[in-house]
Amino acid sequence: MTEEFVYELKIPLDRVAVLIGQKGETKTQLERLTSARISVDSREGEVKLSGSDAIQLYTLREIIRAIGRGFSPEIAQLLLKQDYGFEQLNILDFAKTKKDMIRLKGRVIGEEGKSRRTIEELTACFISVYGKTVGIVGQLEWLPLARKAVESLLAGSPHATVYKWLERRRREMRRQI
Repeated sequence: MTEEFVYELKIPLDRVAVLIGQKGETKTQLERLTSARISVDSREGEVKLSGSDAIQLYTLREIIRAIGRGFSPEIAQLLLKQDYGFEQLNILDFAKTKKDMIRLKGRVIGEEGKSRRTIEELTACFISVYGKTVGIVGQLEWLPLARKAVESLLAGSPHATVYKWLERRRREMRRQI
């Protein structure tokens, strides 16, 4: 008899429809890709995952966490690749008040999304600012750079300083290849 693994997690109610997809397509596709079962309580936002492959189930949990943090299913499914990962930063770790949190979200997003886009371009990662969190999906070698860049912005570093640091690190990493 094969062992059954189970994960339970909660996602925001407004992300449940994204997880399920039109006519259940996204949910069905994720189940097929990971050989797992997904059951969703759409009133509570509770998601239960079960399957016999622990690694696939963990990957599925990360995909659903990413969808829950504002990523599209297409970007979240990049996590099926071995060299991709998902990180989540809590803005409240850097903010003292609700007003601070709103300001910090604005710093990460930037004017018309410029800051977020610049970090995404320099690190080849995807960034989602959703609720009280910043989510990052990207290749494992670039993920720490994107995380440090976002943390620096949240800690108050000037945008130009963060971009210059990222450009320098990117050049160094390219030289090592």
